[in-house]
Amino acid sequence: MAADLDQLSINTIRFLSADGVQKANSGHAGLPMGAAPMAYVLWSRHLKHDPSDPLWFDRDRFVLSAGHGSMLLYSLLHLTGYPMGIEDLKQFRQWESKTPGHPESFLTEGVETTTGPLGQGIGNAVGMAMAERHLAAAYNRPGHTLVDHYTYVIVSDGDLMEGISHEAASLAGHLGLGKLVFLYDDNKITIDGSTDLSFTENVGARFEAYGWHVQHVTDGNDVDAIDAAITAAKLETTRPSLIAVRTIIGFGAPTKQGTSKAHSEPLGLEEIAGAKKALGWPYEAPFTVPDEVYAHLRETAVERGAHWHAEWSERADAFRAADAAAADAFQHAVERKLPDGWDADLPVFEAGGEPLATRAASGKALGALAGRVPFLVGGSADLTPSNKTDVKGRADFQKATPEGGYFRFGVREHAMASACNGMALHGGLRPYCGTFLIFSDYLRPALRLSALMEAPVIYVFTHDSIGVGEDGPTHQPIAQLAALRAIPNVCVLRPADANETVAAWRIALENAEKPTVLALTRQNLPVLDPANGTVAEGVRRGAYVLRRETGALQIILIGSGSEVHLALGAAERLAAEGVGVRVVSMPSWDVFAAQDAAYREEVLPPSVRARVSVEAAATFGWERWVGLDGRMIGIDHFGASAPAETLFEKFGFTVDNVVAQARELLG
Repeated sequence: MAADLDQLSINTIRFLSADGVQKANSGHAGLPMGAAPMAYVLWSRHLKHDPSDPLWFDRDRFVLSAGHGSMLLYSLLHLTGYPMGIEDLKQFRQWESKTPGHPESFLTEGVETTTGPLGQGIGNAVGMAMAERHLAAAYNRPGHTLVDHYTYVIVSDGDLMEGISHEAASLAGHLGLGKLVFLYDDNKITIDGSTDLSFTENVGARFEAYGWHVQHVTDGNDVDAIDAAITAAKLETTRPSLIAVRTIIGFGAPTKQGTSKAHSEPLGLEEIAGAKKALGWPYEAPFTVPDEVYAHLRETAVERGAHWHAEWSERADAFRAADAAAADAFQHAVERKLPDGWDADLPVFEAGGEPLATRAASGKALGALAGRVPFLVGGSADLTPSNKTDVKGRADFQKATPEGGYFRFGVREHAMASACNGMALHGGLRPYCGTFLIFSDYLRPALRLSALMEAPVIYVFTHDSIGVGEDGPTHQPIAQLAALRAIPNVCVLRPADANETVAAWRIALENAEKPTVLALTRQNLPVLDPANGTVAEGVRRGAYVLRRETGALQIILIGSGSEVHLALGAAERLAAEGVGVRVVSMPSWDVFAAQDAAYREEVLPPSVRARVSVEAAATFGWERWVGLDGRMIGIDHFGASAPAETLFEKFGFTVDNVVAQARELLG
């Protein structure tokens, strides 16, 4: 009887998924039909979760990295009692539905992360497992276990082809993330056809070389073998696990199973009917769920979830009774609540003091913040001395020291950013990560997903211009600022000095629903002396008047980052000639654009059309701020290898050139 109920439940998952894809006439039915048995075993026998509280903190995390198979996840959510009705399944891929084409964590309860771009779920899951390991080491006490859960991932052939999978799996093996379990849907089919066309590596051997525990299940329909493999994976505590499950894509479809035709298109009514007949499914009507399947999956999941949750609540209460301060710290971490006085130690730099690179000022600000905000953790992609991302006295997060809060990501920018997304989504941590601005290109897909998911990851990008100097055009970012500014829901900040940098970090910590990018200099910069207003308030509003005009306003010089100082130098020269010149520091386009019109017009009066922008980056987009009558001083070509001072001079980033452009504009 149990075996019959297992099979009935598996087929219910299969046909809910196939029916949803068919009704939408769009989607991927093949993966759900082939992977349904492994998903069923995981969700019915192993996954610790509470459908009545999808955000219960100590739940297991489930990631469908193969996000194109989203109907598999939606079917599971429906059957196990999440707020996912049968009508939601019928609205798959439709306007304003809870069942979009690929899972979206910010839209659908029970979806842990937004997947679809292949490989991203792998990186996210590694970050989730890192978060679990760190928080368990930081907060668990003898007799008081607050954090103890697994991260499970269904990955596809396509996921494992993506470069990020190599980066992330290598890091996970190095760290010995024993509570990370991959279920590999080894169906050997991609859109183009057989994986033999392009993917013939020995996946198991590859993961063994990474230091993973590897198992093989030769029959993807053998629920007992899958169950035993997951059990064995959970018992392996020192290595992450890969279970390669040999499946048949589109299982049951008479003419399409095992072929690329089952991958990315609806099966068709005739093919679905044939599959139902082949698998002994007695129901003709689409979206049918037998009562005994509801009873088995929904009632069991809700009952077990409530039991697990209640047990955890009792442990949490006991923990609080034993150590209220630690319990408060844990709760603040879970809520990412900034403690009182979190910014009390932020440094203040005196105007006219020693010049300082904004990357160095960032390091000082980070050190002060990390001392007050223990859940602010992060690291660098093997550029720690350059990015200034380490925190004095903070241990490394390693296999033997998981309580450490500094992450050595290695030269793995893409996996680093994706893992930080996973940490942010997991909860309990506020992650940051560092690399050179030029290498933001390597992690851009993950940063874009940070923005889409409203994951508040902080990106510390140093060496932000041709000021990199001798390393040459391979390392000098030109178009990167424009590209980052183009991504919706990203706060991009390019501070002009040490105090603006401190203010930028303050904004980054307060940004709870979007990622923040800090673009920082390698070269030293003077500390500003604003004549009007405070730097902190000015940065908070995205742009502000740094130097006010004397007399009638004739021209506005606008700069960001290191070039603000060129604008100030030019303004002094122009003012000496009797020109009414204003200097505006604009560290953030998006923050300034979000201000009310009155403030924007106060800073940039519409009547003053003579404007010059100065930024050592592509001029693309500056038209928005200087208008059609303005001038843009930038660099719309690659740089060169030479000392920074030489490059700035040769490429026109001089006071003389700013003055000359302003004079021409004024006529």
